[in-house]
Amino acid sequence: MTVSERLSSDLNGWRFSVAPMMDWTDRHCRAFHRVLSRRARLYTEMVTTGAVLHGPRERLLGFSDREHPVAVQLGGSNPGDLAAAARIAEEYGYDEINLNVGCPSDRVQEGRFGACLMREPALVGDCVAAMKAAVSVPVTVKCRIGVDNQDAETALDCLADTVVRAGADGLVVHARKAWLQGLSPKENRDVPPLDYGRVVRLKRARPDLPIAVNGGIATVAQARAHLDAVDGVMMGRAAYGEPACLIAVDPELFGVPAPVADAFEAIEAYAPYIAEALAGGTRLHSLTRHMLGLFNGRPGARAYRRHLATHGIRAEAGLATLREAVSLVSREMPEAA
Repeated sequence: MTVSERLSSDLNGWRFSVAPMMDWTDRHCRAFHRVLSRRARLYTEMVTTGAVLHGPRERLLGFSDREHPVAVQLGGSNPGDLAAAARIAEEYGYDEINLNVGCPSDRVQEGRFGACLMREPALVGDCVAAMKAAVSVPVTVKCRIGVDNQDAETALDCLADTVVRAGADGLVVHARKAWLQGLSPKENRDVPPLDYGRVVRLKRARPDLPIAVNGGIATVAQARAHLDAVDGVMMGRAAYGEPACLIAVDPELFGVPAPVADAFEAIEAYAPYIAEALAGGTRLHSLTRHMLGLFNGRPGARAYRRHLATHGIRAEAGLATLREAVSLVSREMPEAA
């Protein structure tokens, strides 16, 4: 069985995934996204090896079985620590272990992981090999096409070759360089320009390596177009800011019916989870903050967001508060101009 065949059989949903996003893709966000798509692969926020090994493990790694297929993204650069953290994550039941070689934040650089590891492909290979030896689930890498003044052709080729030799099961490539100095992480989301062609060239040169593209993909139609050239698509900010777009993922990309008909039905499908979380002491705002963009484009969407911002933060807020907000949204979409 080739690497590609193994990945397609093990990584159910890798054809489309929602990117790991700090402060956003927590377990409540993932539970909500699962209501919108049964097939999309979901990722945790990046979790550092130190946090996994020494921190509040259940809070960091705990998740619901309803989230599958779900992957954990680890941040670190010590092969032994990554192996130990990967083993713990596998014991929790994650379907994939992903290594972060793409985050450009100052905090990540200070810890010698994330995008700065693009400069140390041999170390990344050692990390992947250690994780592969520790777990039986797939191990993947999420990287950039390069950092700073690196040549994107040689830098990405070198990293890809190294992680393949180490046993990596797939590569997710954010099709933009990371600038570690002179740009903030926020600025680096839009600068320098995306280079999807670089990812396509990598795939053509390595047809047996499963490769997914990430960066700037705003619609399911765009995702479908990318799948003509690569094996998977990872969507980030658009999936979070316009979550209703995920309803189209299953029918458009997997050829199966959507789990819900529209955003209104999604609310009701998510309601049992909300009730369970509220009963466990979670505040409503921690759940609904991931849903603020659900009705974007509909009349009343602003009133919905305002109601949740005003009333959803209160200690007594519950499902009734959410339904009051939803009642402000029109079920009729405006006609296209």
